[in-house]
Amino acid sequence: MKWVTGEDVATTELAAAEFIAARLSEAIRTRGRASLAVSGGRTPWSMFARLAQQDVAWARVHLFQVDERIVAADSDERNWKQWLATPLAQRIPAAAQHPMPVEQGDPARRYEETLREFCGDPPALDVVHLGIGDDGHTASLFVGDRLIAETTHDVGISAPRFGLRRLTLTLPMLARARCIVWLVLGAARRGAVRQLHAEDRGIAASLVARDQATVFTDPAAAP
Repeated sequence: MKWVTGEDVATTELAAAEFIAARLSEAIRTRGRASLAVSGGRTPWSMFARLAQQDVAWARVHLFQVDERIVAADSDERNWKQWLATPLAQRIPAAAQHPMPVEQGDPARRYEETLREFCGDPPALDVVHLGIGDDGHTASLFVGDRLIAETTHDVGISAPRFGLRRLTLTLPMLARARCIVWLVLGAARRGAVRQLHAEDRGIAASLVARDQATVFTDPAAAP
C-alpha cells in the first residue's frame, strides 16, 4: 500500500483525480476500455468534479458502484442520485453507467451478472475508489457483519445499519481490482486512517487487499 499526503484538501483531491485518470487511460490503451467503481458518502464529490476535467477517453469508460443504500430511487439517501448530479456523470455515456439495481429482486446476483458481462469472469475492475468511515468501515463492509466473511459472491447485502441495508461489493471482488484508490479527508477520519496504516484487522478497511492500493489523505487525516 502506498501513501500520498497532499498539502491541503484541494491538492489531495487533484492528486487522486490525476492518479485515477492515468490508471483509466492505461487500461484503455491496454484493453480498449476501462472500468471504474465509485463509492459515495460525503467525501468524494469534489474529487469527481476534478476527475471530470482530466484528459481521458471517457466514451470508453464503464462506471460501476461500490455500494448503495437499498432505498427508493428518488431518495436523498441514494449515492446514485448524488452521482448523477456530478460533472463526471456527464462525461461518461449513460449506457456505460451501471447503477446497483437495489429496487429489483435479487439485486446482488443481478449486479454480479452485470460485472461479469463488462469486466470478465471472474470480473476484475480497473480502478476502485474507496473511502473509510470513522468506525473503519469501507464500502458497506462493517465489522460484525457476516458479509465480511463472504468468499463465494462478488456482491452482497449488508445487515441493517442505521436502519438501512446496503448492496456492496465484497472483499473477494475488491481483491481482484487492478488498482484501489482510497480518498480520506478530515480529522474525523484520522483514527481510522491510523488503524489502516497499522494494518489493524479490527477494522473492516484493513481487510481489503493492499498490494494494488494507494491512499490519498490531506494533512488532517494523515496517519
